[in-house]
Amino acid sequence: MFLNYLKYFFIKKTLKNNLLNVKNEAFTSNIQNIGLLIDESDFQHSEALRKELVSNGIDSDKIEIVVYRSKFKNKETYALPTFGKKHINWKGDVSIDFLNDFAETEFDLLIGYYDVQKPVLKLVTSKSKAKFKVGFASIDKNLNHWMIDTPLENYKLFVSELFKYLKRIK
Repeated sequence: MFLNYLKYFFIKKTLKNNLLNVKNEAFTSNIQNIGLLIDESDFQHSEALRKELVSNGIDSDKIEIVVYRSKFKNKETYALPTFGKKHINWKGDVSIDFLNDFAETEFDLLIGYYDVQKPVLKLVTSKSKAKFKVGFASIDKNLNHWMIDTPLENYKLFVSELFKYLKRIK
């Protein structure tokens, strides 16, 4: 318990340093590829969320999903690439390849689909090289370029609000 507290302390320190180096990029182009970072500890409808994005005109092959679980089990197989807090070390470095690849990919849009401030998720979001980041209003305002204030369970409302405002920005 105490070691987890220390680990989160150091992850938060790394996150704070990352947030000082955030680049503000303008959203100027059409969305070609989307990164979706989901906390499945609280939300169990990842595929339905993907389908909702596809129904709004995004190609299914252009959506990359990475899932976080607070209780990650090594022996269990997951349908989507899944990671847990043990895949982030004390320095905030990621020890799993697909998560490093996800963070290094320059998505046109990164959706942080979590509404609870978890240091591991915030660190992955801050390390992402996405051009434009969208998340929930309950998350740190320095982390995302744009925040939507909807309930986590209502993914259809979240997606409709997202595309309503993206159309206005274009």
